Amino acid sequence: MEKLTLTTAGLREIEIPDATRQTHLQFLRFAGCPFCNIRLHAYERRAGEIVRAGIREVLVFRSTTEQLQRHHNDIPFDAVLDPEGKLYRQFGVESGLRSVLNPRVLMSALPYLAMKFPTGPGLPPAGARHDGVLGFPADFLIDPGGEIIACRYGQHADDHWSVDELLTLSRPHP
Repeated sequence: MEKLTLTTAGLREIEIPDATRQTHLQFLRFAGCPFCNIRLHAYERRAGEIVRAGIREVLVFRSTTEQLQRHHNDIPFDAVLDPEGKLYRQFGVESGLRSVLNPRVLMSALPYLAMKFPTGPGLPPAGARHDGVLGFPADFLIDPGGEIIACRYGQHADDHWSVDELLTLSRPHP
């Protein structure tokens, strides 16, 4: 993979691949996505384990700064905003109705929809692009040399790597 220079939501430039550690490039659907947020909370709780494993977490949201701030004020990872979906297209991360029409997605949404968050429900904002709302998640694990060690293109809106899957994939294999 060619070296990428990305600008984070905090306006810092970062390079992928990272020269000293593996990078987990995680494409999320949009900042208020209920499925992505449940998964992101698990990553936040286990951030120490991820760092100790030598993994740099980089999150990509198909959202604006305003949308990200409404749902995530203090993410412990680098967040890249891509409201137009250019990086999504570059990595082949797609959108489609089957992202939300999968029975597993509908069942996994019930606990989240029953909860009330201070930031409001995780529904897409008015005027949100359909490709974010109908987007699929994707995960890429990239080594310091730029080789993609593993990748997963989600088959539905709630199809992300768990922290345990990421940690297992990041270990050297014999």
